[in-house]
Amino acid sequence: MKVSLFVTCLSDIFYTEVGKDVVEVLERLGCEIDFPRQQTCCGQPAYNSGYHKETREVAKNMIKAFEHADYVVSPSGSCAAMLHEYPHLFKDDHEWKEKAEKLANKTFEFTQFIVDVLKVEDVGAKLPVKATYHTSCHMTRLLGVKDAPMTLLQNVDGLEFTSLPNKENCCGFGGTFSVKMVPISEQMVNEKVAHVESTKAEVLIGADCGCLMNIGGRIDRQGKPIKTMHIAQVLNSR
Repeated sequence: MKVSLFVTCLSDIFYTEVGKDVVEVLERLGCEIDFPRQQTCCGQPAYNSGYHKETREVAKNMIKAFEHADYVVSPSGSCAAMLHEYPHLFKDDHEWKEKAEKLANKTFEFTQFIVDVLKVEDVGAKLPVKATYHTSCHMTRLLGVKDAPMTLLQNVDGLEFTSLPNKENCCGFGGTFSVKMVPISEQMVNEKVAHVESTKAEVLIGADCGCLMNIGGRIDRQGKPIKTMHIAQVLNSR
């Protein structure tokens, strides 16, 4: 099965190991991976800020970049969800809307692809730690991916899992929200860190680098002994 990796900005710049883990896990599951170099940002920051005209130019580039892909897989539910927004972005342009729909139909978040497309629930991972999991907003609410991460985590050998209180609450990142609404964002992430700490978990697992960067940064500033890991890193542990 041929898969094109949509690495996302944060993974490309700050979490390069996550992209490598995604590739290694998928290759072990029999996938052939390629990386279209034309890919850029998905355009979500501009889109959420109301710059839809500019976003359409970004979207056109992304559509061209992945035009020949059989499947597009991303380690970010948020960025994958943005590609699913492209048809709405081109609602008044039939030609590009059709192309956008083709891209959306073959784009999947990493765990969603493993469970729903590859039909795999156990990737053979092993990680003997006590952990909890943060459910990111865009991945659960916009993309609708809720069960796949938990299905895979429950089959990680040695993982002692505890549910995160108020797990449905946003961490306060929200892309441009954390820049525009700093005081509110700070209170939200403080609350999230307190909930993580209450679980006594050694590791906080997430499926979006933006959330992990926000929560992990706050954990570090508060001097908490809690590690953050992307789920791809967990699934690549052996």
